[in-house]
Amino acid sequence: MTAPGVDDAVRAKEPVTERRLHPVTPLRRAWAPVAVVIGWAVHDPDQAQHQLTRLTTTTLLIALAVLVPAAALYGFLTWWFTHFAVTDGELRIRTGLLFRRTAHIRLERIQAVDVTQPLLARVAGVAKLKLDVIGADKKDELAFLGEREARALRAELLARAAGFAPETAHEVGEAPARELLRTPPFDLAISVVLTGATWGSLVAALVVPPLLWLATHSVWTVLATALPLLGAAGASSVGRFVGEYDWTVGESPDGLRIDHGLLDRTHETVPPGRVQTVRIVEPLLWRRRGWVRVELDVAGSSNSVLVPVAPRAVAESVVARVLPGVTVPSAEELSRPPRRAGRCVPVWWRGYGLAVSGTVFAARHGLLRRSLALVPHAKVQSVRLTQGPWRRLWRLADVHVDTGAGKTVTARLRGAQEAAELLRAQAERSRTGRRDARPDRWMAP
Repeated sequence: MTAPGVDDAVRAKEPVTERRLHPVTPLRRAWAPVAVVIGWAVHDPDQAQHQLTRLTTTTLLIALAVLVPAAALYGFLTWWFTHFAVTDGELRIRTGLLFRRTAHIRLERIQAVDVTQPLLARVAGVAKLKLDVIGADKKDELAFLGEREARALRAELLARAAGFAPETAHEVGEAPARELLRTPPFDLAISVVLTGATWGSLVAALVVPPLLWLATHSVWTVLATALPLLGAAGASSVGRFVGEYDWTVGESPDGLRIDHGLLDRTHETVPPGRVQTVRIVEPLLWRRRGWVRVELDVAGSSNSVLVPVAPRAVAESVVARVLPGVTVPSAEELSRPPRRAGRCVPVWWRGYGLAVSGTVFAARHGLLRRSLALVPHAKVQSVRLTQGPWRRLWRLADVHVDTGAGKTVTARLRGAQEAAELLRAQAERSRTGRRDARPDRWMAP
C-alpha cells in the first residue's frame, strides 16, 4: 500500500527517455581501428615497412576486405550502445561496447557548454557537444548530434543549470545574444606577427636543425628535432590565426557566448558567475597600438581566452560585463613593492603591482609581457602568506590568493607588515563576498 501523496508523485514522474547520437556518428568512429594501424606504422616505421614488404597483393586485398567491414562494424556497435538522457538533476551518458561506462553529470556542476563543428561536421550538418564540469579533468562530450539538436540540448542544459523546472526547461529555447565584441581578422593577423613567441619559435625552427646537422650529420636526429619545432611555429602563428579567426563575444541571459574558428567553429557558453579570474595581458610589441589580450579561468574549463586582441578600452568594457561591478585599476592605482624588493628580484621587481578594491583583488607582474590578474573577492577560496629566509631578512613576503579554478594569483614582494594586514583583510573580504555572491542556479525562484 502506498501513501496517497507518494503514489501521486510516482504516477506524475515521467519515465526518462534515452536518445541516440546522430546516424553519421558510426562513420566517424569507424576510423578508430584504422587509426590504430596508422599509429603503429608511425610509431615503428621500420617494422611496418618490413611487414608490408612480406605481404603479397592478394594478402593485402584480403586484409583490406577484413579491416574495412570490421571498422564499419566497430563504428556501428559503438554508436548503437551509446545513449544519453536528461533527467531532473543530471545528464546521463551510457557508452562502451565491451566495458560499459555511465557518466552522471550533475546539472548544477556544469561550468560551460561548447558546440563545436569541425570542417567535415559543418559539411554534414552535425555538431559536437562538450561539457566542462567542476572536478572533471577532461570534457564529457556527445559526438555527434544534429546541429539544431545540439543547440537545443545546450539551451536545455543551461536552462536546467540555471534553475528552470524540468517541464519548462526544454521550452525556454536558446536565449538571444547581444554582441559585445568582434575581432577584425586584420587586427588578429597583425597581433600574431607582433607576438614574440611566434618569432622565437620560427627562429628556433630555422636555426636549430642546421646546427644539429653540422654537429651530428644524422637525418633522423634533425627530423626528430625539426618537426616538433616546425609544429610549434605553425601552432603559434597559422594555428592561432585559424583558431581565433572571427572571434565574437556575446552576452545572453544564459551566459557569456564565445564563438570562433575558421575551419573548426566553436560556440562556447559560460554561465553567469562561473568566471574565477580574468587576466589582462599586454605584450611589449602591442603597447604602441594600445592592444591587450584578455584571458580567463573558469573552473573545469580548458578555454583560457576571452578576447584574443582588442584596444584596451574595448577589452575593459567586456571585462566589466563578465565581472559586474569590477573596474580595472589603472597603472597609477597599482602600488609597487618597496625599493628593498630589488634585493630579492633585481630589475623585475618594478613590474610587480597590487590594487585591492571593494570588489576585486588585482595583482600585476612582468616587465616585457605585463599581466594584470583580477580575482573577485567572492571567488577566493583561500589566502596564504609565504616568506623565505632571504625575504624575511629584507622584511618582505608574498600573498597568494587561490581560486576555484585551481589557479593562484600572487602579490609578490610586499612589505611584511603590509602582507600580514592584507592576509587578514582579504580573508574577511572573501567571506563577505561569497555571502553576497550570485547563487549557482541563478534563475531558480
